[in-house]
Amino acid sequence: MKKLFEALREKESKYLSVWEDVCNIESPTDNKAGVDAVGAYFIEMAKARGWAIEVFEHPVAGNVVTITMNPEANARPFTFSGHMDTVHPVGSFGTPAVRIEGDRIYGPGVVDCKGGIVAAFYAMDALAEAGFTARPIQLILQSDEEGGGKYSNDVTIDYMCETAKNAIGFFNLEWYVKGKASILRKGIATYTFTVKGIEAHASACATQGASAILDAAYKIIEMEKLKDAEGLTCSCTVISGGTTHNTIAGECSFKANVRFANKEQFEAVQKYARDVASTVHVKGCTCEVVLPRVRPAMEYKEENVKLLEAVNRIWVENGLPALEGAKANGGSDAANISAYGIPCLDSLGVEGGNAHTLDEFGVLSSLKESATRMALVAWHITE
Repeated sequence: MKKLFEALREKESKYLSVWEDVCNIESPTDNKAGVDAVGAYFIEMAKARGWAIEVFEHPVAGNVVTITMNPEANARPFTFSGHMDTVHPVGSFGTPAVRIEGDRIYGPGVVDCKGGIVAAFYAMDALAEAGFTARPIQLILQSDEEGGGKYSNDVTIDYMCETAKNAIGFFNLEWYVKGKASILRKGIATYTFTVKGIEAHASACATQGASAILDAAYKIIEMEKLKDAEGLTCSCTVISGGTTHNTIAGECSFKANVRFANKEQFEAVQKYARDVASTVHVKGCTCEVVLPRVRPAMEYKEENVKLLEAVNRIWVENGLPALEGAKANGGSDAANISAYGIPCLDSLGVEGGNAHTLDEFGVLSSLKESATRMALVAWHITE
């Protein structure tokens, strides 16, 4: 353990610089070149250490990269994973994209979730320095998380699940909330409502036409009534409609982002959305609702609780505080991994906040703690 802790201490400044470097490579999900550039950065670092590298190529989404240390070890692997893609268009954060102020690093994906990837690589590097060879350690760099799998039609998450299927445990590296590890996450269903009305001159709105915008407004209000923090929530996020300022709108569409905690809630909201769509508020209007894709919820699983108990014992025995099992309202790949039957904990990346905003930040001093937690688990976990 002395060599491991020494390596973690000595490598901290190096990996703080790596954190800055990879976040300056802007990589929104729809920018394959940017996502692949992040992957290439880590591939070069892995090559320098002689680790195994596998690239799962995709023509539209970024390529998924799996880096494995100790690939020949005769034990089940432990797997770390984070996503390389971010949400803001290139240039949104200025040039350079990253800035550092005190103990905070600001920029695209610093906490969601490139910081977690850096912490995992840092942990693996320290393990190698300390002579750890007992089991394979995998680091899977996902490319299509923020898009919910839409750019790859879910094949990247399917690849992740297959790659990690034999893992003794899996840490997903979304941002860390002090003292907590996620064992529950809500699922995501984003509905598209399309209302068709009847166009007419705006001056005749009392006698002619049927406003698709007005009918959609009623439907938005109904969807927005879903506001149970412990259950179903809905936020209507994108709306478009109408053609000119003096024409009654013949069409209006909007998206409704629904979060659900389990399969039963998902089934309930499916019926609710259909009922909202079929209820006519403006005579002459019709509505179609479609659900292009669903991200499942990370529901309660005994194997995830047992993994948390096991890693908590390791952390406490080595001087770190135990973490509380918690729920997160955002969706993540952990839900798919858990549903696949792989013991999984989430939110074990770096500490920070304001994800998906131009003020997204990570806490610099949390990088070493995150790497230490991962390194200790990799070293001590048993089957």
